[in-house]
Amino acid sequence: MTIQKILSAAAAVALTGCATFESFDNSDPVVGNWGLKLPYASMNAGHMIVSRDAAGAPHALVLWRWASPVEMKNVAVDGGKFSFKHPSGFTVEGSVSGMAMNAKVVDKNGKEIGDMVGWRNPPVPAGVSTKDAKFGEPVDLLADGLDGWESMNPGAKFGWSFKDGVLSNALGLKPDGSWAGGGANLKTKRADFYDFNLEYDVRVPAKSNSGVYLRGRYEVQVVDSYGKPVDSHNRAAYYGRVAPKVAVEKAPGEWQHVNVTLYKRHLTVELNGVTIIDNAPVVGVTGGAMDANEFVSGPIYLQGDHSDADFRNMVLRPAVN
Repeated sequence: MTIQKILSAAAAVALTGCATFESFDNSDPVVGNWGLKLPYASMNAGHMIVSRDAAGAPHALVLWRWASPVEMKNVAVDGGKFSFKHPSGFTVEGSVSGMAMNAKVVDKNGKEIGDMVGWRNPPVPAGVSTKDAKFGEPVDLLADGLDGWESMNPGAKFGWSFKDGVLSNALGLKPDGSWAGGGANLKTKRADFYDFNLEYDVRVPAKSNSGVYLRGRYEVQVVDSYGKPVDSHNRAAYYGRVAPKVAVEKAPGEWQHVNVTLYKRHLTVELNGVTIIDNAPVVGVTGGAMDANEFVSGPIYLQGDHSDADFRNMVLRPAVN
């Protein structure tokens, strides 16, 4: 998708009343919520929130391909120009013109990595509740077994299988007992999902790690976090962004039920019958997103490159309002 199409999609969202650009400050144009396309051939989704503290100092919270959003170092904003240093060592320097951002990325040795482009996302709309969502006919994502899914990494080990209603990823262990990893991620062949309710059962062995990506962009974490204090990286968290309100995980090896609603850029998650995320604003994509285009439909994608996981009873109901 071109930057022009991305901006058009975001503008269409604004025109439908879901969000507006009214808070855009022409005198301080770098401040805002930005989707990013990073200078890599694959896994190039990024996201940035630029803000100012009470003293006026600029801050940049950046998601760079994988993992979680982190605070940048040496953040400088001067009119439409900006720069920062990522904790891993590379630097970014660029400028903003209206709704678009362009920047150069340079590694710690001064070698240019490439160009970063960005687009301004509309603010998350206020006054929205996932409880107001109305849903259409259910879609059984496992009705056709593996025939309804496809690999996102054709060259990677394919550990997925389907038997007796259960979709499983089996990568196994290394001789030292650690997970082998390196498997393929899996996505639905259907990619027309936007706002919806999704329910599924999931089971993982001890120390296992996977994920369910809504619209291919927002990870609902799948991990063995039994017995751990609440954290934004625990089971059913909006990964790296919103932590569960309470820890209600079951022990590894047990089936656990997830009920998640994505509606007008808000997210509610129930785990094992308990609401652990309640109408949280969806402020940006998560690490491992297939892209950062938040205003178009997408598939459901399952993370398969870490370790083993089983899924069953995956039913999606599209929002109709």
